Amino acid sequence: MANSVEKALYIVATPIGNLEDITLRAVDVLKNVDIIACEDTRNTKILLDKYSINTKLVSYHKFNELKKSEFFINCLKEGRSIALVSDAGTPLVSDPGAILVKEVRKENFKIIPVAGACAIAVFLSSIYREGEDFKFAGFLPRVENQITEILKENKYENLIFYESPNRIIKTFEIIEKIYPDKVVSFARELTKKFEEIKTDTIKNLLNHFKNNSPKGEFVIMLHKSPKKSEIDIDEKIEKLKNLKLKDKEIANIISSLYGVNRNTVYKKCIE
Repeated sequence: MANSVEKALYIVATPIGNLEDITLRAVDVLKNVDIIACEDTRNTKILLDKYSINTKLVSYHKFNELKKSEFFINCLKEGRSIALVSDAGTPLVSDPGAILVKEVRKENFKIIPVAGACAIAVFLSSIYREGEDFKFAGFLPRVENQITEILKENKYENLIFYESPNRIIKTFEIIEKIYPDKVVSFARELTKKFEEIKTDTIKNLLNHFKNNSPKGEFVIMLHKSPKKSEIDIDEKIEKLKNLKLKDKEIANIISSLYGVNRNTVYKKCIE
């Protein structure tokens, strides 16, 4: 075992799209551990080949977590070091790894996180939201009644979740049915060539995707509905103008979030 790594389980974040987003520390760890546990060896090998990493790959995904966790525990007992990666981003954030981490802690072996890309953090750094708080729901269930329940329970939360391109239109239709004026932000293909980040009303976004076939994995935030209280409209307008949004977009967003007349907001925008 190389001197640059310990006998431990390393939780290594990998790029979410652009392979150059990997950290120097992650490259060093992946080069020097004895084994890399990964969701799909084919996907991980693309990253490893770019950085001339020849470490042994062992598959570890949601269908073999229990069986492979026992294997990796035995590796640690033998004095070997392991890096856990997902196909993209940070392991355990809607990706496999929780069972392995639980078992490794139970056996009192060291767990070392290696920070890096995470789709949620990248997404949040690129959109405006009211307040710092948010709630992450992972992937929504497939059943409409269950989705509806989650949406209603989190009406006053900035609710973030992942969605696939195959389900995005159906999910947006469910959202529109419950909250027809809801403001939504989404990002897809983050850090890639066709990256798209957008904030608009659910109605406009639905029309957008009905006219443009959705591709790529999505990160979505439903902006929280305001609790009835006075708001400083001028302050909200200024913040949204700083994000280079158009006056009509600002009027739509503030009207939907705070129930203020759209024309009133628009007049303030153009003053």
